[in-house]
Amino acid sequence: MAEHRQLQRAALLDAARSLLTEGGMEALTFPALAARTGLARSSVYEYFRSRAAVVEVLCEVDFPLWAAEIEAGMESSDSAAGRIEAYVRGQLALAGDPRHRAVTAISVLELDEAARERIRAAHGKLVGLVIQALDDLGHEQPRLAAALLQGIVEAAVRQAEQRAAGPAEGPDVIADAAVALALHGLGGSRVEAGSPVAAER
Repeated sequence: MAEHRQLQRAALLDAARSLLTEGGMEALTFPALAARTGLARSSVYEYFRSRAAVVEVLCEVDFPLWAAEIEAGMESSDSAAGRIEAYVRGQLALAGDPRHRAVTAISVLELDEAARERIRAAHGKLVGLVIQALDDLGHEQPRLAAALLQGIVEAAVRQAEQRAAGPAEGPDVIADAAVALALHGLGGSRVEAGSPVAAER
């Protein structure tokens, strides 16, 4: 019985990933999950109490993989500026990957504080690497700067999502602009081809 429930739960999570990939949060509904898995709608509620609960579990599974990829990119750089760039570009690249829609969907859901605390804890090591890089750059308030840096990343993700349907700035242009803003502020509109950061890529 326990094994059967585990298989059903895994099937629901796979269905949720597919729905998020195909249509984002609007597509993730309990009727759709029921249809994809062959379960009755009432049965879906036996596994998850809400859409937020589905996304929370997906994040618990997927976020460590997301973080590990970004961490590997950061650790491959020899400079603090390069680690910051890797952090920004890594998040933007993964946010555009349909496999990671559950992680990006977390920002549009109202999770309870306990759920958010678990996700913050999982995010802690990654943030620690950013804080260290900012400290190495000589920033006087690296923790505050890390929070503001994440705001730049989230804004860039939203911009990329809005532009995906039309012939406007591509993801590389948006990533370049986000990196330039993170490293040079409003005074630097792009990453120069001959800069130390660009040379590391």
